[in-house]
Amino acid sequence: MLQDIRDNAQGTIAKVIIGLLIISLSIWGMDAIIGGFTGEPEVATVNGQDITEREFLRTVQLETQQRLMQMENPDPSLVDEDQVRRDVLEALIQESVLTQDAANQGLELSDADIDSLITQMPQFQVDGQFNRDRFVATVRNLGVGVAEFRESLRKNYVVNQIRAAIVQTGLAVPTQAEQLLAIQNQTRDFRVLTIDADTVADQVSVSDADIEAYYEDNKDQFRKPEQVSAAYITLSLDALASVIEISDEEVRGYYDERAEDFAREERRAAHILIEAGVEAEQTMATIQQRLEEGESFAALAEEFSVDTVSAREGGDLGFAGRGVYDEAFEQALFALEEGETSGPVETSFGVHLIRLVEVRRADVPAFAELESELRDELARARATERFAEVRSQLADAAYAADDLAGPASELGLDVQEVSGVTRDGGPGPFDHAGLVRQLFSDDVLTGGYNTELIDVENNRAVVARVREYQEPRQLELADVEGQVRDLLTSRATRKALDDRAAELVAAVEAGEQPMADQWQGFEGEGRNVAGLDPFIAQAVFSLPHPEGEQPVVGKALGGSEAAVIVLSAVNPGEVQDDNPEYRQLQQFLAQLEGQREYQAYQQYLRNTAEVERN
Repeated sequence: MLQDIRDNAQGTIAKVIIGLLIISLSIWGMDAIIGGFTGEPEVATVNGQDITEREFLRTVQLETQQRLMQMENPDPSLVDEDQVRRDVLEALIQESVLTQDAANQGLELSDADIDSLITQMPQFQVDGQFNRDRFVATVRNLGVGVAEFRESLRKNYVVNQIRAAIVQTGLAVPTQAEQLLAIQNQTRDFRVLTIDADTVADQVSVSDADIEAYYEDNKDQFRKPEQVSAAYITLSLDALASVIEISDEEVRGYYDERAEDFAREERRAAHILIEAGVEAEQTMATIQQRLEEGESFAALAEEFSVDTVSAREGGDLGFAGRGVYDEAFEQALFALEEGETSGPVETSFGVHLIRLVEVRRADVPAFAELESELRDELARARATERFAEVRSQLADAAYAADDLAGPASELGLDVQEVSGVTRDGGPGPFDHAGLVRQLFSDDVLTGGYNTELIDVENNRAVVARVREYQEPRQLELADVEGQVRDLLTSRATRKALDDRAAELVAAVEAGEQPMADQWQGFEGEGRNVAGLDPFIAQAVFSLPHPEGEQPVVGKALGGSEAAVIVLSAVNPGEVQDDNPEYRQLQQFLAQLEGQREYQAYQQYLRNTAEVERN
């Protein structure tokens, strides 16, 4: 992969792009230069390499924010700052150890490699081309500088190369897969008696005193978190497109220009799908050889394909046009002539052999059928050309303004309002973590500034401003009485159900047959029992094996019902070492073992590193 990046970076187009990046400092921003200064105070040294105080404090800040965001009711006082600092320092030490090891193995990315990677990332592109504004905005939304982002990309990429190499070499003992699959395929014979909440309703009672006592003991559960009301402007490609006027003559000309493209071509494909992995190459070679020897594609699909649905039809997938299949599959299919078979094609589903069975073309639709669609397409194309320009204008205008009315009026956009946004977010677009984080930053919350323009998704950006801030407050009992009553009723119901199930278990174990006409019987059932609640099925397969003729009796408790279970037999699961399920499990166990080996390798590097803490 590294060599591919280097090779691509040497291409003519890449050289032009990289040359422009080097010439224009505005592409990366001034912090790309500043970030290279040395002489900063360090918090630790790993094998002679410093971890700077700046990097450490920045990471501590980000980790603290992350932990706050994970809280139901974010409270900075609940964050153990000392523990955060310890965790962050240890993580940075580990990162340094791994990065150094990668460099020692010759796995490193040059500045040109990083430039090539960044310019090829889709999230930084507009219309397939690298866009400076998109890049800078996205990186800043992450809360880091350009130099920090580049360095993080460099470190993560090379470290992941080593991780992947170790993980992929893991080996699993075949008996492990056999034992696990036997357990997974195990079936059981059992009876079930289900008890619903109505059965114990007369035993459930919650008084006003109970409610008041719970409220007083758990007041912290009933606090309304801090929240803000905000004004915001949304810039979207769709909005720009909606106000662009396209003339009838333009639409007609566009139709005439593309008439042949509208004659939709559909291709009927057949495929043989096998799982990717160490055996894939040999299996594909066997299939291809047998095809060359004259065996039918359909017969081989039925024998080898893990796509069991199409395999029963000789691998036939029917007719489909472009945009249906995985990109690699589509490219291979539309490169074939009728009757031709592709070479191995790898997708996220596995490795395919693809045969083009038939090609058909539909007639060109009438202009009237496509007029509206084509008008929208032209409008979106023009909006796409304008989006980056308008986005840059809005970013500059919002940064300099002390409100949002001015930038909105200048660009013909609407100011919208939202209320009830907490640190956990709010309705869209305030479900975007980067936007919420900026909204609650000191500059915006108390300083009265606008947020930066945040890309909440592709071709949609938002800038916001706090209108009103509400501090956290305690909710009164009257506000939450119904909520507390429901909670206590649910708890009391579950307790009554559990007690009733325990009584019935004792009765069965004593040889009685309570509620004999309400039991359900199951024989030879696997883990996914049709018509049985998952919590009961889980309990069935958690019970120990019966000894001799004596059944095992147990219970299960769900949200609003309970069950008594009588397990009479456990039947061994069948294992076939030539089926896809077995091979998938073996691959999983091998990867798991590879992960363990990687963790051990990490620990070895950490134990042998020379670390000095300041």
